[in-house]
Amino acid sequence: MIMNAKTSLVITTINSPNEVLRTYASECAGRNIRFIVAGDKKSPQDFSLENCEFLSVGDQMELGFGLASLLPVNHYSRKNLGYLQAIRSGSSIIMETDDDNAPKTGFFDLKPVRQSVKTCHREGWMNVYRYFSNEFLWPRGYPLQLILDPVAQPEHFPEELIISPIHQGMADGAPDVDAIFRLTRPEHIEFLNQPDLALGNNVWCPFNSQNTVWAQEAFMLMYLPSTCSFRMTDIWRSFIAQRIAWTCGWNILFTKSTVIQERNPHSLMNDFRDEIPGYLNNLKIAEILSALPLQPGEQHIAVNLVTCYESFISMGLMEPAELAMVRAWIADVTNS
Repeated sequence: MIMNAKTSLVITTINSPNEVLRTYASECAGRNIRFIVAGDKKSPQDFSLENCEFLSVGDQMELGFGLASLLPVNHYSRKNLGYLQAIRSGSSIIMETDDDNAPKTGFFDLKPVRQSVKTCHREGWMNVYRYFSNEFLWPRGYPLQLILDPVAQPEHFPEELIISPIHQGMADGAPDVDAIFRLTRPEHIEFLNQPDLALGNNVWCPFNSQNTVWAQEAFMLMYLPSTCSFRMTDIWRSFIAQRIAWTCGWNILFTKSTVIQERNPHSLMNDFRDEIPGYLNNLKIAEILSALPLQPGEQHIAVNLVTCYESFISMGLMEPAELAMVRAWIADVTNS
């Protein structure tokens, strides 16, 4: 991935411009990066930030995307319209984070799609947080049944040439752990400066939308579902993205921390409630996705995306209305 004028940074917020957003606006302006902020119904009507393209709900409805009228308000999935605006603008790289994640040195230093990195081929689940930390922790969406399993050490992973259009960075401070972790353990975490790690086929680990970079060939996989809870939308997206990535010969790349999160206020018990579908089903989801007869090759990403979402609907984890939004997303990306 090469930083250039075709790079966009996308964030969604319901808050007024804060120090994090001002920092991103300034940094993007200095690097010729398009900075897009997708608002929601609760966002301030007078939101104003120099060097930022703010999309209110009204603005979103006027963009001409079929998805705009289907998405619910007051939902993180409004971020999809920020992605679509970045794609329409000709972006070849889309970076994303949140309004409570301050950039560290290296945030804008992008990795190439093709590179030689340590690669995990041990099929099953890999707790990548334990690779980047000596602490007992796990990412949001990681199956609770597996958190006590031993973790392979860095020296056990060979270095290989990989293709990865999806990169997930760690986040220091208050990283993306689940409510059970936050309710029971100290929260502040500093990740280790470990070498990058790629996951091979049939190696599962959730990734989020907190510090993620997408190259153009993977844009179709960015879709955030709406008919599930806020705490699962990006996690279940990541499971679908991983499964389809394998059909394209792609790896998912995890990198050291390049943001510091000072988390916005949350009700941990509300988070816990919204994460219950994941606690109960994430192992099953991986099994079902793994067994799907997906078609190989990048030319089949769209049809495979529909197949994956149909499986979630069949499991009762999303509503039938999700399919209309997925199809609208596919049409919007294809026509942008």
